Amino acid sequence: MTTIVPEGELVWGMQLPIQSQSTAFAQPWEADAGPSELALVAEAADRAGAFYVGVCDHIAIPEPLAPTMSGTWYDTIATLGWLAARTERTRLLSHVAVLPYRHPLVTAKQWCTLDALSGGRAILGVGAGHVEREFELLGLDFARRGAELDHAIGEVRAAFRDEIVHGAVLRPRPAQAGGPPIWVGGSSPAAMRRAARLGDGWLPQGPPKMGMRAAIELIRTERAAALGDDVPIELGAFAEPLYLGEPTWDVGEWTLSGSTDQVAERLRRHRRLAISHLQVRFMSRSCDELVDQIERFGADVWPQVVA
Repeated sequence: MTTIVPEGELVWGMQLPIQSQSTAFAQPWEADAGPSELALVAEAADRAGAFYVGVCDHIAIPEPLAPTMSGTWYDTIATLGWLAARTERTRLLSHVAVLPYRHPLVTAKQWCTLDALSGGRAILGVGAGHVEREFELLGLDFARRGAELDHAIGEVRAAFRDEIVHGAVLRPRPAQAGGPPIWVGGSSPAAMRRAARLGDGWLPQGPPKMGMRAAIELIRTERAAALGDDVPIELGAFAEPLYLGEPTWDVGEWTLSGSTDQVAERLRRHRRLAISHLQVRFMSRSCDELVDQIERFGADVWPQVVA
């Protein structure tokens, strides 16, 4: 098992806009944006000290779901490979790659290559998937997705560790010893138990029904039972949407806004959860405004959060 956040530290990351445009999180300006704006946001996050930038994974959205999920989902590995050349420090996360969509050796090849090309910056976030019709389009059994994910994690981890897998050679080798860390996504009890048993980290996807403290306790208890008390795990959390400043437009009921000092003070409470990474999201009306929010967050908010 691999940890990449220095012990005792808290880091931040963000899911990128534009690449995926579900109405659950995309903002209106993203509909007319493209690669240029995506690069500007990723580069801003890199400059601002984001530990990771993340992108989603869907292949083909069934037409009945497109009005809400959108049909715009850039390919995960192609997008992260392109971003690797546009950034210097930030890590490149799939949030999350649906491993049952692909043969485990294909996944291992993609992520070994990304890790080699990016100088060891890849994080493989994984999940089981949730769109049944998408599985059908790919000729896959939706009911078996959990078991297939468990199997794939083991196969991918073995290929990360050894270049000869099933009598075949898999190169290039990843830059990180043992390969990219595997963070398991999901907020259901099954996903959390999977993270505890098989993952290097946990990526919540929405607030767990049991609450964050209970979820973290469940993961730690399950991990200790499966692997022993001394095997660490990178635990994540989500912050509420953020807007730095006093908004003159509707940023949504749950958005945390105010001065940089006020936002930092509210975010400090996440440190009490003993997590290692916090995902943030900014409300914005344009690419330029989002870039400004990210830069101000990195310069003026985060140093106060971790002080």
